[in-house]
Amino acid sequence: MSLKQKLQDDMKVALRNHDSATLSTIRMALAAVKQIEVDERVEVDDNRLTAIITKMVKQRKESVRMFNDGGRQDLAEKEQAEINLLQQYLPKMLNPEEIEVEIKAAITATGASAPSDMGKVMGILKNKLSGKADMSEVSKKIKQLLS
Repeated sequence: MSLKQKLQDDMKVALRNHDSATLSTIRMALAAVKQIEVDERVEVDDNRLTAIITKMVKQRKESVRMFNDGGRQDLAEKEQAEINLLQQYLPKMLNPEEIEVEIKAAITATGASAPSDMGKVMGILKNKLSGKADMSEVSKKIKQLLS
């Protein structure tokens, strides 16, 4: 079953169960997918859907941080609930040790030795770790290892 089909099935279950929080979050994700399909006239595959959901999670994490800074705990909790729901549709995240192993392997494969070689390393890792790791954290770790 495709990820898109799983979202649609879960939306139906949330509708039957009158789970408005889950329903609105899934509808929002499906709306983002539909927007891309209409704009680009393509069928969104699982990889692209994973990227869309990852972006949505990243946006919500930023919102949680801003709401916490602004003293709006109620809104931060709502955003955190959406994050928790969306993360169910993402692949299992790698732990820091697994990420470091992948980075070191990519550095060895590209022969990178200086921070100026970071683009080569990121090029390999972007496809390999997309949806499995926070790419901004991967970038920081690459800079640290190449410095």
